[in-house]
Formats: sequence, C-alpha cells, structure tokens
Amino acid sequence: MTTATADRTAPSTHPDDRRRAAALPAWRAREFLAGRGLVRHLLATVRPGPAGAEPARAEIVPDRRGKPWLRGHPGIGISVSHSRGVLAAGVARGRALGVDVQHPEPAVSASFARRLLGAHAGRVTALPPAAAAEEVAWVWTAQEACVKAAGLGLAGRPWTIDVPPGARSGRWRDHHWLSLRDHSTTPLSCAFARTAGAPGPPAAPHPTPSKGER
Repeated sequence: MTTATADRTAPSTHPDDRRRAAALPAWRAREFLAGRGLVRHLLATVRPGPAGAEPARAEIVPDRRGKPWLRGHPGIGISVSHSRGVLAAGVARGRALGVDVQHPEPAVSASFARRLLGAHAGRVTALPPAAAAEEVAWVWTAQEACVKAAGLGLAGRPWTIDVPPGARSGRWRDHHWLSLRDHSTTPLSCAFARTAGAPGPPAAPHPTPSKGER
C-alpha cells in the first residue's frame, strides 16, 4: 500500500486508462489518471511479472459495482482512493482488498455522526467541531474500506459497520480492517479478507469508471 499527492504522481499513460479518462470532466480525469498511475507504479514494484505479461500493463476494469480488477490477473486484488488531491493505492496477492482515504470536513452534524457511529456518537460529538469531523473521517475510511474489499460499495451499508472511535483495527464479517493512524495524517484505512484466496475475476465491466471505482 502507498500514498501520494496527485500533483506529485505521474499520471497513467496506459491507453485504456486514457480512453476512460476522456469521458470524464477535466478535474476528475486528472485525479483518475493520477490514481491509476499510482496503482500501476505499485504493481510494477510489488509484482513485476514476466516480460509482456506484467500486471502493471494489464487493463483495469470495474465490475458492476465499480470495484476495479486487473484483466487477466484474477489473483491480484487492487484498490485506489483519492480525496482532494491525496491518493492511496493498495495491491494484494491472493486476496481482495479495499483502501479509502478521506480529507475531513470542517465540521459534521450530530445526525451524521450518529448514523456512522451509532452508540459511539456521543464520544465524538462532545469533541470540538474540527476534532469530531476528523474522527468521523477516520471511522468512515474504515467502514468504506470494508465494503470496498467485499466488492459491495454503498450497497454494503458501510455506515452500519461498528468502528469504535480511536480504533486502529477490527473485524467485519470475514474481513480485517486497519486504520493507519500511526502512518498517515490524513484519515486512511484498508481492509482485506482474513483468509487467503483468489479475489476473483471482474464481472460485467463497465466502459467508464463509476463513483465506486476510486
């Protein structure tokens, strides 16, 4: 897993990434290509592969819920996230994973905090507004990383996943999640299956990236 800023990341030059980016608004295309560039750089570093069949050169396709997969490499899980110029990418061999990064809002409403935190909300809403918003962002990244790893997206109802304020790790279904509070100043979490197994091939890829393909 790695993080970077969009302005310091070489954008992807892969023809398919360029084709997909052409359908996006200019600001979104820059963000999209930077994210793809970061994950391809990570793929080349972690698993270079034989000449001509390198995973870093494979087409990245989203499944019907937007989760990205490497065409021809179903045993490699990938995930990309971005938030206001900050990028995060992860690669896992033999298991699916989810990565999420999130810049905190200046403040969050008590109702939103209750939706994400349930019985824990009071501990957060008692904090100063900026601190409460940052803690909500940390919780949300862990929740969203879980549903990304499971390939469910928002259909997985991430706000129902129990992530206690301040927690650095936990379990949800058959996934393990980590909040990288000791490694990132921007809220950043990842999640992955607790047991190894091929993540699986893409299903019904879309021609353009959806919101879930982050």
